[in-house]
Amino acid sequence: MLTRTRLAGLLLLTTSLTLPSVLHAQDMPQDEAPADTEALEAEAPQDEAAPDEAPAEDLQSADVSLPGGGIIVTGRRNRDPARNSGQVLSVLSEADIARTGEGDIAGALGRVSGLSLVGNGRVFVRGLGDRYSLALLNGLPLPSPEPLSRVVPLDIFPTSVIASSLVQKTYSANFPGEFGGGVINLTTKAIPTEDFLTLSFTGSGDTETTFQNGLTYFGSNLDTFGFDNGNRDFPTALQALIADGTRINDASTAAQRELAGQIMPLNLVTLQKNDVLPMNFSASITGGGSFEVGDGNYLGIIATAGITNTWRNRNVTSQQFGDAEAGQILFDSQNFITDNKVLVNGLIGVGLDIGEHTIRWTNLYIRDTLKTARLATGTDSFTDVARPFDFQTQQTGWFERQLMDSQLVAEFNFDRFELDLRGGYARTDREAPYNAIVPYIRTNIPNDPFGNLFVVDVGALVGGTERIQVGFEDLTEELWFGGADVTLEVTDKLSLTAGYSYSDTARRSLSFIIRPLVGSSAEFTTALRALGLRQPGQIFNEATLGSLPDGTPLFNITVSDPTPFPVFDAALTIHAGYGLARYRPTDRLSIEAGLRYEDGLQSAAPDPTFGGTNLANPTLIANDYFLPSATITWEAIDDLQLRLSASQTIARPQFRELVEQTYFDPESNRRFRGNPFLQDSELINLEARAEYYMGGPNRVSLAGFYKEIENPIENFLITAPGIIETSYANAPKAELYGGELDVAYGIDLADWGSFFETKQFLILANYTYTQSSISVGPTDLAPIPGATGQLANQLFDNGAPLVGQSDHVANISFGIEDTDKVQQLTLLFNYASERVTLRGGALPDVVEDPGLTIDLVARSEVKLGGVPLELSFEARNLTGRDNFEFQAINGNRAEINTFDVGTSFAIGVKAEF
Repeated sequence: MLTRTRLAGLLLLTTSLTLPSVLHAQDMPQDEAPADTEALEAEAPQDEAAPDEAPAEDLQSADVSLPGGGIIVTGRRNRDPARNSGQVLSVLSEADIARTGEGDIAGALGRVSGLSLVGNGRVFVRGLGDRYSLALLNGLPLPSPEPLSRVVPLDIFPTSVIASSLVQKTYSANFPGEFGGGVINLTTKAIPTEDFLTLSFTGSGDTETTFQNGLTYFGSNLDTFGFDNGNRDFPTALQALIADGTRINDASTAAQRELAGQIMPLNLVTLQKNDVLPMNFSASITGGGSFEVGDGNYLGIIATAGITNTWRNRNVTSQQFGDAEAGQILFDSQNFITDNKVLVNGLIGVGLDIGEHTIRWTNLYIRDTLKTARLATGTDSFTDVARPFDFQTQQTGWFERQLMDSQLVAEFNFDRFELDLRGGYARTDREAPYNAIVPYIRTNIPNDPFGNLFVVDVGALVGGTERIQVGFEDLTEELWFGGADVTLEVTDKLSLTAGYSYSDTARRSLSFIIRPLVGSSAEFTTALRALGLRQPGQIFNEATLGSLPDGTPLFNITVSDPTPFPVFDAALTIHAGYGLARYRPTDRLSIEAGLRYEDGLQSAAPDPTFGGTNLANPTLIANDYFLPSATITWEAIDDLQLRLSASQTIARPQFRELVEQTYFDPESNRRFRGNPFLQDSELINLEARAEYYMGGPNRVSLAGFYKEIENPIENFLITAPGIIETSYANAPKAELYGGELDVAYGIDLADWGSFFETKQFLILANYTYTQSSISVGPTDLAPIPGATGQLANQLFDNGAPLVGQSDHVANISFGIEDTDKVQQLTLLFNYASERVTLRGGALPDVVEDPGLTIDLVARSEVKLGGVPLELSFEARNLTGRDNFEFQAINGNRAEINTFDVGTSFAIGVKAEF
């Protein structure tokens, strides 16, 4: 095994000897083209690109903006960015993204070798969790509006605003040190060279949802557009307590009584049946133009706006083991869920080209809302196995995420000297108000007049049953960032880059769970229980809150918040400096190496104003790192390229993994709670790759990779009756290794004549094999709240795979495309083998089985009245592959999050003017 010390020494030595260069374009005078380029051009027809040279239009559509410079274009034999880069990367151009037919960038990235899409827009690289994947926009960081993800969930980025997506799987020092599986850099659309305007509209549906029965609740009359008219503003009584810094439990009786009367408004907590759910729709408009300013300088603008409204039904089976080895199921639920998701986005980009210098100002707005209505039915035997009680639990919720980002990038090119300046501000907000859970219980107790009725236990009269709770969450995160990069082309073979970057992230998170409790004297016990027969919005009304003739309250109403730390502040400040260089000693050998120094200070602590005397364990992680990296690329023979890469990187805990608050994830249907004792993970990364280019689009690559991780962060299961909760802990060590195969092959169909004269058959396939294992010794510790001396083997099994890692991930597409116009028919296959999603501890691990999905995408260009139109058709999940997430042992199985998915269809039209 390669030790960390030996690797660091090797990388530092390599850096000191070579000092290679950053990713940047090497412009070559036209009269000084290399001899091999001239020979290649002589062999190619004047009106065609050289055989292994990417067409110019493809390169223009693959616009990539990165810190420290753009993609290398040497002009040597080809201009394929992936081939000429000093690192291992994949670039999805605008055309590649369109080929997938996906509406959001997360779906498109799911087609890249080694990448898999998990849950709500979270992209895993080589089976590693989202904490090991770094997402950037135009080379700059983004804060996440979602407490369940370190990076912005990529499903909120529509493909209409993205010009390209780069995935780099080997580390280079111009990127932040938090690099495990890879970095995903999204580049927004560039300033146009000519005026344009496009309009698009898509209608879609699926066999489980569209025109079927569903659930909903009123909410507000603006819900269709993803906004609220003020109905969901925090209750005035709660706002007053927050302003005063008063905990709910410490509020006066009058204040608690007032709050109880405001937390369950009729239009926000009353489930309604929707007999016919509508079709999904999306619409967007994008336009741009440019004009000359002065002599040879150009000012351009591009703007886009769009809205997507989708509905989804799920009937989720959720079970819990008692005695797992005996197959005993103590909790069995069917949860029927109707989600209405609305995504609104806008982008305005302004660019100024002054000779060789470019200044770009990009402003992005994304708002993603989820309106969910749920009805769970089932049995619970945890209280009494001999006499289980039945339940019908109603839940209504509203989750809104909003991102506003403004970036300013200036790139100055002075022949052999380049200066890049980047900076900006971003803010994200997440609100989840009036997330109401109302459980109706049928106890089945003999001789009880209410025993055969579904009743809400509002007065704690039946021990062990759930009671009403209404959640209110408000999260704000602000990020300031800046950086500067200087590149000097010392000689034609050596260039050097130095850079500095700064980021400051601050998050404030409020989370209140309000539980009302009704009490009364003995003579009113029957009336008290009868309250539980009412609809949710009618339980706390004027009559409930009223008084007897003598002024005595009819019922004693109080509220409590079980959240021990309702308000948290978290921050992360990073200063980083790096040197990066590229050296090409011969025409066939290049070396890129760098060293990054990164100093980070991360903290998370409860606001003492709301914490009382029982404060949580604060987190303070202050570490600095030297992170070396090196990649050697050798063209062994013409068109065969070999790469060897090594690096050290880190992975910091995410804010939501540190904060001792509970969040509900509507996608996985479970709760998450942080662990303040988490520490940074440190990684060693090794990779070897062979790439063979066969001309045109034809290529094949084979790679092997290895990672060693100290203190990997893994999630584990916490169970309570009817509740599945996730928390986190550091496992001692882990190893991961595997291989990748990537093939692209095009077959010219011109010989078939007629219709096929301009057609090609394109095969794209990739396969990733990954193995990982956790190492746990008998004395290793994994501290958690309340058990700082917790032995790691109580949470993790030695040799178990890492959470989120599939042994096999494969993507294959077969397509017929026209080389002269937009006309395409593609059949896509996506497969991922079983992967652990939640460490089970004493219980079996929770496992997800994604399996095989098959999609069909078609596009064609037509003209109507002289206006070019692009028509599209999509059919997703043709075989109806369902979602399976479960625990299994000795042939016994408990479903955790299993539901039917169905097949979806979409028809779209895009007009360009």
